[in-house]
Amino acid sequence: MTDIERVGVVGCGLMGAGIAEVCARAGLPVTVVERDAQAARAGRLRITRSLDRAAAHGRLTEERREATAARVTVVDQIEALHDRDLVIEAVAENERLKTDVFTRLDSVLTDDRTLLATNTSSIPVIRLASATTRPENVLGVHFFNPVPVLRLVELVPSLLTSPGTVARAERFVTGTLGKEVVRTRDKAGFVVNALLVPYLLAAVRMVESGSATPEDVDRAMVLGCAHPLGPLALTDLIGLDTTHAIAESLYAEFREPQYSPPPLLSRMVEAGLLGRKSGRGFHAYDAQPQSHATPAPGPQ
Repeated sequence: MTDIERVGVVGCGLMGAGIAEVCARAGLPVTVVERDAQAARAGRLRITRSLDRAAAHGRLTEERREATAARVTVVDQIEALHDRDLVIEAVAENERLKTDVFTRLDSVLTDDRTLLATNTSSIPVIRLASATTRPENVLGVHFFNPVPVLRLVELVPSLLTSPGTVARAERFVTGTLGKEVVRTRDKAGFVVNALLVPYLLAAVRMVESGSATPEDVDRAMVLGCAHPLGPLALTDLIGLDTTHAIAESLYAEFREPQYSPPPLLSRMVEAGLLGRKSGRGFHAYDAQPQSHATPAPGPQ
């Protein structure tokens, strides 16, 4: 165990809910903050449904499901995080929104040892750390979707993150949560997305050029390369808006053509065709909540 006993999470979408769930499964009380009461209710339901699925598939006993659910509180007031040992930001991949969250957290946290982590997929950590008066306590702790299934966490210190902060975060991720860590420098995309996103964008360009249908692209990579999901199905799982935002961050930093969002991806985002969460992306989906049954790597 570590000195981190009380966890806060900001944002209860797919990633925030998953992070809250794994922390609660590890036996820690977790307070999750959403933007308003309606979003808080939706976030609570997302966590409950995930635990129900885990119990139904035999991954959790009924007793453990109930105990885990009881450890999670979802509220709509950021002040509720004032006494946390660790707060993980997991809001949408938007630099202005994330910066605002860090500024607000800096003003409400009462313990100057509290760790502030961001689950960003691509935004340089130093930009978020600079919105606080405690940049030495800020680092990236990047989980992967679905959080309860995938074991990897990227640990991303900025130039100002203290060695003690990195050590505490790594002990928490490996010792308390039982996940595996890779350390990476603070540059857009880190390790996984810097490799993954150009592959996803290449698949979009293949469809855009008429070279192949989305179904054939995905079928080729599943059957030909033994991938659990094809690139376009994975883009739908991640969310086209999230993929687009990550691509923009990568292109802004490196100015390399493979990171530039294809026009087709931009148009689909503008049309609200965001993938599984909207019911339609490169493939069509029903309106049921996303399942954690298929391990599939993906950014926030």
